[in-house]
Amino acid sequence: MIATPLDSAKLDSKEQYEFYHKMVDFTIKELIVKMQQQKLCNDVEIVFFKQYCDLLLYSINAMRIKYKYDDEDHMKIDLTDSGFPNYLEFRYLFNDLSLREDYLSKLTPIDIIKDEFLDTLLRKKEPIKSNRLFQAASIVYYSSVQQQFIFNKFVQGKILKLDKNKDFEYVVSWSFYDVSHNRPFVCFMYFNYDGKDALNERAKIYEALKQSADREMNLDAMAYAIDRKLSNVFPKYIKRIDIGPLHNVFAKDENDITHAILESIANKEIPLESYAFAIKVDNVKSGGEFKEGSFFSKQTLQKWQAIDHNNYVFAPHRIIQLLHNKTAEIINKLTKPPIEMAEIKN
Repeated sequence: MIATPLDSAKLDSKEQYEFYHKMVDFTIKELIVKMQQQKLCNDVEIVFFKQYCDLLLYSINAMRIKYKYDDEDHMKIDLTDSGFPNYLEFRYLFNDLSLREDYLSKLTPIDIIKDEFLDTLLRKKEPIKSNRLFQAASIVYYSSVQQQFIFNKFVQGKILKLDKNKDFEYVVSWSFYDVSHNRPFVCFMYFNYDGKDALNERAKIYEALKQSADREMNLDAMAYAIDRKLSNVFPKYIKRIDIGPLHNVFAKDENDITHAILESIANKEIPLESYAFAIKVDNVKSGGEFKEGSFFSKQTLQKWQAIDHNNYVFAPHRIIQLLHNKTAEIINKLTKPPIEMAEIKN
């Protein structure tokens, strides 16, 4: 049994790091499959969605390597509606890896570590000391983890030309890790372009997205801000996927679903591995255009329709039953009934 204090927001043992990483890895991979099966992402979107999730998992695995044998510093799981690592953990990774060569030069060479471990285990018949395990983990961390694959505050995807789509000429995706919510978001913007090729303006488009759409805000406000910055780009449809919270034993928020799961785990009604994944998908479409500006410098802008809000919960069958019993009001307001995911096996 893994000791998991319900009042702690830190992972403070090797077992907890392994357990948490296994849970996040399993649930996100399951989520990708279910998002596709439930057609919550189309064929183009699911490719990008998976890529952003892969970056997220890569980063969390890097945290596992970084902290697993560290007796002094511990990874923090966010206290708010999240269940994911605190945003600062991603910044620590990125900053750490900027100094990769400096750190590696100060660590004991790997061949010496290997010989020492073999001597300790085979000749002395003694366990490896934790400080030496930490040194070995640090070597693995700094020599194998690549900075460019760390999930950053803003991750830009490519512009894709939609040759077979009669409604939109292009789609661009991006992702961000919202600092206030400590959750990842994935966004898609379908647009038309007044010119020969939107790829010629990709630097300008990317900059506008980074400036106007790198945090959670009202979707129509975000759409308008993007629209204003790009005079030759006509956004027609914007979709935003809010990944989380991941309700699990490590979450410590006031969310009713989290509370129901924690209470049932504490009462030994459900296993420690129990979880539920909440996903919100918001969409906003253009309902027409209007002109704004002076007579000599008018800009065509979009009239945005009402935002379409959609809420989903993904969970194993046993947890779905639990939530129907304990959080019926929330479950009844979902866009569709809870979507079943597999249980995490020991």
